[in-house]
Amino acid sequence: MTYNFKLIYPEDMPAMSVRDLLRKLLFPRKWQHLLRTKKQVTVNGHYRYFNQLVKANDEVCFKLDFVDSQQQSYPASGHLPQIIFEDSNVLVINKRKGQKTHPNLFETNTALNDCATYLGQSPYIVHRLDMLTGGLLLVAKNPAVVPILNRQLTQKIFHREYLAQVNLNAALPDHGTISFPIGKDPDDQRKRMVRSDGLKATTHYQILKKENEIALIKLQLETGRTHQIRVHLAAIGCPIVGDPLYNPDYKEGQDLQLTAYQMSFIEPFSFKKQTIRLF
Repeated sequence: MTYNFKLIYPEDMPAMSVRDLLRKLLFPRKWQHLLRTKKQVTVNGHYRYFNQLVKANDEVCFKLDFVDSQQQSYPASGHLPQIIFEDSNVLVINKRKGQKTHPNLFETNTALNDCATYLGQSPYIVHRLDMLTGGLLLVAKNPAVVPILNRQLTQKIFHREYLAQVNLNAALPDHGTISFPIGKDPDDQRKRMVRSDGLKATTHYQILKKENEIALIKLQLETGRTHQIRVHLAAIGCPIVGDPLYNPDYKEGQDLQLTAYQMSFIEPFSFKKQTIRLF
């Protein structure tokens, strides 16, 4: 399948070479090579060598007929997602708490199954939310934007922020960074734990409000380990209210008080920053 994208080069940016433009837009190296050899990047309707400049108001077009579109198929659930934002390339939904992001085997009731119902085709996964976590989930409508969004995640251009209510079982400074490595819990396959041989994990937090030994905090991830926020907060003595795995004071029937409430990213094939808030 062929995907065509167009960019009007912004007036407020200095001129740059075609090569530097593709790098700035986070095109994979293989794509850069194929666009050059196939002459499928044009400026104002004509192929331009990679060392030539792109200037203000130039129309740059990319023809991508080499994108790998193989992926898992997500059958429609028959239920519509709650849509928070949509453009021609991505869909951002409000995933409900208790719903999986994507199916295993023959499941059909996950967030991506709901997206398939709305789109009339299988979406493309970019990132995940824990089943018990609610909030903003971004999916791609086509495979061409997935590598670019993945590189934004890797390079920390794609930011995700969360709100959590925690039990103040220990003193918690007004803001800080938690950087304990995280690995699997050998005694419980559902859980993760802080361990010296774990993967690097970094979580930034800021207290927004305190009341009756409960704090509302804002969190931002630098890494995306499984259960990262839940493990990190439990490790410093401030587990999330309603966490059945990591809070010893969990009460049956409580919802996990963790919500992905804001995300920001650069729209693929552009320089436009998009910030989306749940509330």
